[in-house]
Amino acid sequence: MRLNPCINLELKDADVIYYPNFFSTDEADGFFNKLLKDIQWKQDNITVFGKTFEQPRLTAFYATNNNSYTYSNIKMKPLPFEGELLAIKNIIDEELKIGFTSCLANLYRSGKDSNGWHADDEKELGKNPVIASISFGAERIFHIKHKNDKSLKAKLVLQHGSLLLMKGETQHNWLHQIPKTQKDIGKRINLTFRIIA
Repeated sequence: MRLNPCINLELKDADVIYYPNFFSTDEADGFFNKLLKDIQWKQDNITVFGKTFEQPRLTAFYATNNNSYTYSNIKMKPLPFEGELLAIKNIIDEELKIGFTSCLANLYRSGKDSNGWHADDEKELGKNPVIASISFGAERIFHIKHKNDKSLKAKLVLQHGSLLLMKGETQHNWLHQIPKTQKDIGKRINLTFRIIA
């Protein structure tokens, strides 16, 4: 059973569950190597507070429909699911009993690549979005903090082959990030599955 063991982060105003061994090491190794080679990675420019710079990671967007996804003034048009990415989608759809329609893939090339504080609360995702985040490759630290109560925060090491599931009111009340690190670490692939109807 892929959904055991699991860790409920038990955060106020949130529903976040972590599955550290959702994929076996052999499965995760195979998926990482194929996705690294087969995903159509690109680097977009991002504009924050009026300044434009290269996004500190590579991305690609896939969907079962033609609906685009917009965040931080970047509008992404989808590519069709295929190969290993489709296989992974089918696995999590079956295990979680959810029909995800899209996937934002992220490639962190080293510890210098990052993702700043944000919530996945774009209007395309609906009122209480369900986000299934898969990690392959180098471990990275995931930080999460409450939007209003600064005393509420947590961090988690995202392991190779793990699944982090965020649902309910999580995106309304919490921010999360993958910070930079000075450690000499390898590449990490993150697949964030969402529903964009």
